[in-house]
Amino acid sequence: MQKEFPEAEVFELKKTNLKNPIIFAGFVGAGLVGPLAINHIIEKLEMEEIGVMRSKYLPPSTVFIRGRLRHPFRFYANKEGTVCAIICEITLRMEGLYSIVSSILDWADEKGSKEIVILDGVASSEHDNKAYCAAEEDLVRAMADADISLIPQGFITGIPGGILNECLVREIQGLTLLAKANKINPDPAAASTLIEAINRFYKMDIDVEDLLKDKDRINEDFRELSQKYVEHREELSGMYM
Repeated sequence: MQKEFPEAEVFELKKTNLKNPIIFAGFVGAGLVGPLAINHIIEKLEMEEIGVMRSKYLPPSTVFIRGRLRHPFRFYANKEGTVCAIICEITLRMEGLYSIVSSILDWADEKGSKEIVILDGVASSEHDNKAYCAAEEDLVRAMADADISLIPQGFITGIPGGILNECLVREIQGLTLLAKANKINPDPAAASTLIEAINRFYKMDIDVEDLLKDKDRINEDFRELSQKYVEHREELSGMYM
């Protein structure tokens, strides 16, 4: 008898010894800032894929770039087990979002993580080379010292908002780093601004030169996903008219 597809679970591809890792996460949003930044972090830190999200609420889609198939919702870790990354390269609907959020936070708790950092873009006419944050008060003050400005007000929706809400009632710190990003096309400049903010605040040294240099290739590889995000946003906005 075939097992029913799960509500949501992090399916581990291999057992990894994680050491209370900080988790960076990126989901499809304006300028694809989250996936672009996370993909670059994964590459530069030589992280290894350790798991995927399995859920009946994920659309039946897979991702392929330059002919290479990959699961659209993946989990990674560095060799030391101190840094994890979550990347999702498909748009997600509201249905089942809380099940997916809960499974991510359960997994993070199981691994002893104390902090989740969501990287995202804010749709804008132009990028201003600044990083912004939304976090609890003490952390906002610390981030200001690293030249990361607080966003005075606004809404964070979808899975990033769900994760941040859930962090508020669990023993894990949730925050988001944001950059103004192109409304329509992939925005590697905005992604690089967030990585540079990570370098300043978390004392990391992730080079962004390739991210900026490969703008044409990135536009080619991610154009279709960016278009799907624009269509998804238009569809959602129509729901609330």
